[in-house]
Amino acid sequence: MSRMEIVWLGIGLFGQALFSMRFIVQWFHSEREKRSVVPVQFWYFSLAGGITLLCYAIYKQDPVFIIGQLSGLFIYGRNLYFIHRAEALSDKYDHLTRSG
Repeated sequence: MSRMEIVWLGIGLFGQALFSMRFIVQWFHSEREKRSVVPVQFWYFSLAGGITLLCYAIYKQDPVFIIGQLSGLFIYGRNLYFIHRAEALSDKYDHLTRSG
Protein backbone atom coordinates (compact mmCIF):
# COMPACT_ATOMS: atom_id res chain seq x y z
CA MET A 1 0.00 0.00 0.00
CA SER A 2 1.42 3.38 -1.01
CA ARG A 3 1.75 6.32 1.35
CA MET A 4 -1.06 8.14 -0.50
CA GLU A 5 -3.38 5.15 -0.14
CA ILE A 6 -2.67 5.01 3.60
CA VAL A 7 -3.52 8.74 3.93
CA TRP A 8 -6.80 8.23 2.05
CA LEU A 9 -7.59 5.15 4.12
CA GLY A 10 -7.14 7.33 7.22
CA ILE A 11 -9.44 9.98 5.72
CA GLY A 12 -12.06 7.32 4.97
CA LEU A 13 -11.86 5.89 8.48
CA PHE A 14 -12.10 9.38 9.98
CA GLY A 15 -15.19 10.10 7.88
CA GLN A 16 -16.76 6.85 9.01
CA ALA A 17 -16.00 7.73 12.65
CA LEU A 18 -17.70 11.13 12.20
CA PHE A 19 -20.66 9.44 10.57
CA SER A 20 -20.92 6.90 13.41
CA MET A 21 -20.77 9.64 16.06
CA ARG A 22 -24.20 10.84 14.98
CA PHE A 23 -25.77 7.65 16.29
CA ILE A 24 -23.90 7.89 19.60
CA VAL A 25 -25.01 11.53 20.03
CA GLN A 26 -28.60 10.64 19.14
CA TRP A 27 -28.59 7.70 21.56
CA PHE A 28 -27.12 9.86 24.37
CA HIS A 29 -29.76 12.57 23.93
CA SER A 30 -32.60 10.01 23.73
CA GLU A 31 -31.44 8.28 26.92
CA ARG A 32 -31.20 11.62 28.72
CA GLU A 33 -34.72 12.65 27.67
CA LYS A 34 -36.22 9.13 27.96
CA ARG A 35 -37.70 9.42 24.47
CA SER A 36 -36.41 9.28 20.90
CA VAL A 37 -34.98 12.65 19.86
CA VAL A 38 -32.79 13.83 16.98
CA PRO A 39 -30.53 16.63 18.25
CA VAL A 40 -29.05 19.22 15.88
CA GLN A 41 -25.60 17.68 16.45
CA PHE A 42 -26.88 14.57 14.65
CA TRP A 43 -27.15 16.58 11.42
CA TYR A 44 -23.77 18.25 11.87
CA PHE A 45 -22.06 14.88 12.35
CA SER A 46 -24.00 13.56 9.35
CA LEU A 47 -22.83 16.48 7.22
CA ALA A 48 -19.18 16.31 8.33
CA GLY A 49 -19.03 12.54 7.95
CA GLY A 50 -20.84 12.69 4.61
CA ILE A 51 -18.46 15.31 3.17
CA THR A 52 -15.41 13.36 4.34
CA LEU A 53 -16.79 10.08 2.99
CA LEU A 54 -17.70 11.78 -0.31
CA CYS A 55 -14.06 12.88 -0.70
CA TYR A 56 -12.95 9.32 -0.01
CA ALA A 57 -15.51 7.93 -2.49
CA ILE A 58 -14.33 10.35 -5.18
CA TYR A 59 -10.74 9.26 -4.57
CA LYS A 60 -11.82 5.62 -4.85
CA GLN A 61 -13.87 6.47 -7.98
CA ASP A 62 -16.86 4.50 -6.65
CA PRO A 63 -20.05 5.82 -8.34
CA VAL A 64 -22.40 3.96 -5.96
CA PHE A 65 -20.67 5.42 -2.90
CA ILE A 66 -20.53 8.90 -4.52
CA ILE A 67 -24.25 8.96 -5.38
CA GLY A 68 -25.18 7.69 -1.91
CA GLN A 69 -23.16 10.38 -0.15
CA LEU A 70 -24.33 13.19 -2.45
CA SER A 71 -28.00 12.43 -1.83
CA GLY A 72 -27.38 12.22 1.91
CA LEU A 73 -25.56 15.57 1.95
CA PHE A 74 -28.56 17.27 0.38
CA ILE A 75 -30.86 15.87 3.10
CA TYR A 76 -28.49 16.78 5.97
CA GLY A 77 -28.06 20.31 4.64
CA ARG A 78 -31.79 20.76 4.13
CA ASN A 79 -32.54 19.62 7.69
CA LEU A 80 -29.98 22.08 9.08
CA TYR A 81 -31.55 24.83 6.97
CA PHE A 82 -35.01 24.06 8.43
CA ILE A 83 -33.65 23.97 11.99
CA HIS A 84 -31.86 27.31 11.67
CA ARG A 85 -34.77 28.95 9.86
CA ALA A 86 -37.14 27.86 12.65
CA GLU A 87 -34.73 29.24 15.27
CA ALA A 88 -34.46 32.56 13.42
CA LEU A 89 -38.26 32.86 13.15
CA SER A 90 -38.63 31.99 16.84
CA ASP A 91 -36.05 34.63 17.81
CA LYS A 92 -37.82 37.21 15.65
CA TYR A 93 -41.19 36.35 17.24
CA ASP A 94 -39.69 36.57 20.75
CA HIS A 95 -38.16 39.95 19.95
CA LEU A 96 -41.49 41.26 18.60
CA THR A 97 -43.49 40.02 21.62
CA ARG A 98 -41.00 41.55 24.09
CA SER A 99 -40.84 44.92 22.36
CA GLY A 100 -44.42 45.44 21.51
